[in-house]
This record gives sequence, C-alpha cells and structure tokens, in this order.
Amino acid sequence: MENLKEEKIGDIVAKNFKAAAIFSKYGLDFCCGGQITVEEAVKKKGLQSDKLIAELEEVLEQKSANDIDFNSWPSDLLASYIVKTHHRYVREKVPVLQTYLDKICRVHGERHPELFEINKLFVESSSDLFHHLEKEEKILFPFIEKLEEAQNSKGDYNQPGFGSVQNPISMMIHEHEQEGDRFAKIADLSDQYTAPVDACSTYQVAFEMLREFEQDLHKHIHLENNILFPKSIQLEASLG
Repeated sequence: MENLKEEKIGDIVAKNFKAAAIFSKYGLDFCCGGQITVEEAVKKKGLQSDKLIAELEEVLEQKSANDIDFNSWPSDLLASYIVKTHHRYVREKVPVLQTYLDKICRVHGERHPELFEINKLFVESSSDLFHHLEKEEKILFPFIEKLEEAQNSKGDYNQPGFGSVQNPISMMIHEHEQEGDRFAKIADLSDQYTAPVDACSTYQVAFEMLREFEQDLHKHIHLENNILFPKSIQLEASLG
C-alpha cells in the first residue's frame, strides 16, 4: 500500500469514506482541515502515527458492495446528491433540534449555563447554513451543471458574473471553516455531546442529535471540499 503518511487526509477519505471514522477517532479533521498530510496532522496533534496508520490500512483493505465511489461521479450528479441528501437533512433537522435546545435551556439552563452558549452557537450556525445552502443551490451548483453540459456537448458556456468557479468555491470553503469552528466549540462545551447525570430524555436526545448533525456536516463538507470542488475547478480548466 502507498505511503499513507505522505497523503493528504482529505484525499484518503475521498477515496474511501471509511477512513473518516479513524481520523475522527484520533480527533483529526478530514473535511475543513483535510488539505494537510497524515504526517503533518499527526505531528500537529502530538500523536504516534504507527497505530493510526495500521488502523487506516486495515480499514482501506476492507471491501464492501455498499461502498459508494463518489470520485467516479460527474460533478452535476454529485451536486444533486448533496442537495437531496445533506441540504435536505439540514433543513429537516434544524427546526426539531432548535426546539429541543430551547427547551433544555429553559429547564436545565440554571444548572448548566453552557447550554445557553451551545444554543447561541447553533442559532448562528443554522442561520448561516441556510444562507450558505441557498448560495450553493442558486449560484454555484447551477454553474457546475452548465460546465458539465458544456463538456458533454463539446459546446461553450456563458461566463458568469462571478468569474471563475474558484471564486464562489473559495467563499464556500471559508464558510465551511466557520461552521467547522462553531461545531468544534459546541463539541467542547457539551463534553463531546455527553449529557450530564441529571439530564432528562430531551437533554439526551438533543445532544445525540447535535452529534449526528455534526457528523452529517463533516461528510457534507468533505464531499464538497475534497471531491466536488476540485472536480469543478479541473472541469472548468479543461474547457479553457
């Protein structure tokens, strides 16, 4: 197997998403922070690389008929999948999760004041995410579809007002980093989504939903940062 230490984290996960679980286990960011090598990430965290590499190799050698090779998908199909899967997830889960967070702030906030900060961060995140999804669906993704159409028909495409596809992509990546930072703070404030001993069932469900929301966000950002965006930049370059 190739020297995994010298590969970028995001590239490894792009080839096999099972690797994401190993990186998450060791606290290594594979989505927003995926553009550094395994060796660099391990040094930054002060970890020993041998055990991590061994676990990575074991996971990467496993084959499954259910594995999805997103790398093989054309950009427009991947963009559509992201909208129908991850954008829909955000829109469906935010109202439910917000209701739970508001409730546990009212009931448990006096004993656990960190809940108010968690709630504040989630409100900011959900508001910014909704705007982010709209920009992707109305501006960036339609242009990516036009690039694919131009490639398939060997025709031309109209240059958009924002110029190169790299311009909105840079903005999306910056916004991804902001959300990654917010959820890192939420994870710290919640002790990695660990409900306290006096937590009611709503409290426990809210924290579990936050954990799942962050996991989905990581996969969502990974598919864009490490697969869709590089594909789109390469596609635009190939069209001249």
